[in-house]
Amino acid sequence: MKRLHIHMAVDDLPRSIGFYAALFDAEPAVVKSDYAKWMLEDPRVNFAISTRGKQIGLDHLGIQVESSAELQEVYARLHRASGDIIEQGATVCCYAKSEKSWIDDPAGVAWETFLTTGESTDYGDGSGERGARVAHQKPSACCVPEVADTSASSCCNS
Repeated sequence: MKRLHIHMAVDDLPRSIGFYAALFDAEPAVVKSDYAKWMLEDPRVNFAISTRGKQIGLDHLGIQVESSAELQEVYARLHRASGDIIEQGATVCCYAKSEKSWIDDPAGVAWETFLTTGESTDYGDGSGERGARVAHQKPSACCVPEVADTSASSCCNS
């Protein structure tokens, strides 16, 4: 069964956790110093917030799957949707190990498709995404690549 993924960049994590905990009537499943995630069943969504983005607001959307077969099904959909698909493969991002691909929709909104394969003790440095994905606009997620000067320090290298 698939799950919608929404990642929002926020400037005040504790205040945002309080807001979304009240809105969803649920505490987050994961809380870190710079990140929180709710795995909601109604609606079925993986909703994440972090202070890692460069701009406040919608960071990216995604489809999370629960099996390799579902991942292959979603990958086939990406190909039918047309666009530049970047198959990133195995990576660490957002305190999780996963297999993922990226595509931008016609409006330039980044979508990731991924299968979570385990937990990670760190957020990830974004290096896999920087090398794997090239976008037309500058994405705001720390785990989405810098598209301009990759020699400069990224938000994940602090």
